[in-house]
Amino acid sequence: MQVLIVEDKRSLAGHLGRALEGEGYSVTLAYDGEEALRLGRSRCFDLMILDVMLPGMDGFTVIRKLREDRLKTQTIILSARDSMSDVVHGLDAGADDYLTKPFALDVLLARVRAAARRVAERPPETLRLGDLSLHPQTYALHRGERVEQLTRTEYALLETLMRRNGNIVPREVLISEGWGIAADVSVDSLYVFIRSLRSKITHPGEPKLLHTVRGVGYALRSESR
Repeated sequence: MQVLIVEDKRSLAGHLGRALEGEGYSVTLAYDGEEALRLGRSRCFDLMILDVMLPGMDGFTVIRKLREDRLKTQTIILSARDSMSDVVHGLDAGADDYLTKPFALDVLLARVRAAARRVAERPPETLRLGDLSLHPQTYALHRGERVEQLTRTEYALLETLMRRNGNIVPREVLISEGWGIAADVSVDSLYVFIRSLRSKITHPGEPKLLHTVRGVGYALRSESR
């Protein structure tokens, strides 16, 4: 399970990261609200552990913006703000759980395990944009009545684009999602896969959905937007 820890106190962030890695989770650290929002939007995490009092942008705003983007990452707020109104605010903003500081590490790890079970039990989500849909069970895209089979990499690229809901996805993010963070994949190689994916998404006479943003990346959106 991929976990994003957002905590401005670096010693605490490191301590939590080591504890979760010891439980077998893959951990990424962020130290301010803007970085948390950027990572939350650009990569697919299964769980986010989110402080509220962060530099630049508070945690309530981070989770609200991610939910506005229809990103459903399981989120545990971990905060010293312990009033009932703060807890209600966090849950209403879109958090799945709220744990106040100081906390027992064993309790946090139990909450993380519960979140992991929810992620494992959640059925794969069919993503849709207009008449385009992506089906995780079959690695196929449907465009109206037409069905196209995708390779694993094509599926990962299209899933990343569809989860961004019309936003521009930088090339380096697509490479990371398609091949892995440490992959040595060129922009030219990405272009080849995008060209193949585009040919499956749009046939002659169909409205264009996959758009190139020159020098930046790609976006999946209808031409009317």
